[in-house]
Order: sequence, then C-alpha cells, then structure tokens
Amino acid sequence: MKVLLLEDEKSIRDFVRINLKRQGCEVVEASTGEEALEIAEARSGIEIAILDVMLPGIDGFQVCRELRSKFPRMGIIMLTAKTQEADKVMGLEYGADDYVVKPFSPTELLARVKALHRRLTALDAVAEEPQVIDIPPFQLLLDERKLLKQKQEIDLTPKEFAILKLLAENANKAISRDHILTEVWGQFYVGDLKVVDVNIRRIRQKIEDDPAHPAYVETVWGYGYLWRKETADEGN
Repeated sequence: MKVLLLEDEKSIRDFVRINLKRQGCEVVEASTGEEALEIAEARSGIEIAILDVMLPGIDGFQVCRELRSKFPRMGIIMLTAKTQEADKVMGLEYGADDYVVKPFSPTELLARVKALHRRLTALDAVAEEPQVIDIPPFQLLLDERKLLKQKQEIDLTPKEFAILKLLAENANKAISRDHILTEVWGQFYVGDLKVVDVNIRRIRQKIEDDPAHPAYVETVWGYGYLWRKETADEGN
C-alpha cells in the first residue's frame, strides 16, 4: 500500500511514518499542501492520502478537494486537532473518506487506513465477466467502478460508489443509516451517522436533476435512505 502523508509537524510525521512502515506501507511525505499536490501528480500508485488540516500555505481541506478532483478513486483520511462538528463535515464535503481527531493513537489510525484500503481493494476487484446494475437512467459498472447516467460518466468517490451500489442492489427498499455506515465504513467505524448524510448530499448533487427535490435517492425520515426504481407498472 502506497500512502501519501501530509503533516507539517516533523515529530508527528515521523511518528506516523514509522508506524505505517511497520505495517508494510510505502510512505511518501510532504510538509506543505503544495508539496503534497506536486507529489501526487508526480508519483503514480498512491492509494491513500493522510492529510493534516492546519498547514502553512494551502490547508488540508483545499488539498483534499484538489486530490479528490484529480484522483477520484484515492482514499483520503483527514487529521485534525479540531473537534467542532463543522470541521468534520467540511472535510467530508470536500471529499474525504474518513477523519481522525488529534491526539490519536497509532492503533486507531492504522485501523482506519487498513479498513479504507480493504474497501478500496474490494471495489477495485475486477470480475471475470462485466457486471452491471441497470437502474434507468443509470448504470453501475461494477467491474470498472463507474456510474453512467444516460451513458455519461459521473465521477464518484469510493464511498459514494459503495453507497450507491448498496442502495441500487436493494432498490425500492429502505436502508437504515446504521446499515449503510456498517456496510460502507466497516463494523468498527467509530464516527457518527452524519458521515452518511454528508455523502448522500454529495451524491444527490451529482446525480439528481434537482438535488433539493431528489427523484432517485429518497430520504426515509428518521430511518435512512431508499433508491426509488420505477417499476414497469409505475411507468404505465
């Protein structure tokens, strides 16, 4: 696993690097956001980026947004010393997959990295035969991990794709937030349910004609979400 580590405090960077390398990770380091973006462009094969938020120059949120735009399938974990809800949400809005609040234990960070890598690896597994979920006007190409709307590709993060896959496989069935959190983030994820809502909001911005009045991903109030798939009878 190749990991990009962005942290301006050398002591923390060294601490995290040592623990990642003990787990067999290849670590490339950056101390500024500008340097991290240059490395990401120059070095191929980076699977996960660990980004500190508070940095000189451009901050971790901006780096996250740039990486997500250029590398939509890269896993991103934010490191932040802030515990305010707004900061967590902001990172998720910019495309982060997960966040860890400082001070953190190496065990917690490594568990998050491993869990995210397992999910990315599972999504990258290519089936022997092409697999497609048809949910007109959409197609989920499972082997390519792509979403098409009327044959036009829509860029999704790994988490967004996993959520849509779960909902599409259970079309017209309400899926609870707890179930989405467990299936997409893993059984031992310690974050709150808001991460699900933030990702659903981002998905709607990408796929709905009118995100304020979603026609595909519906909210089941007090419970979770549902993919509304029109049946033959409903279409008549």
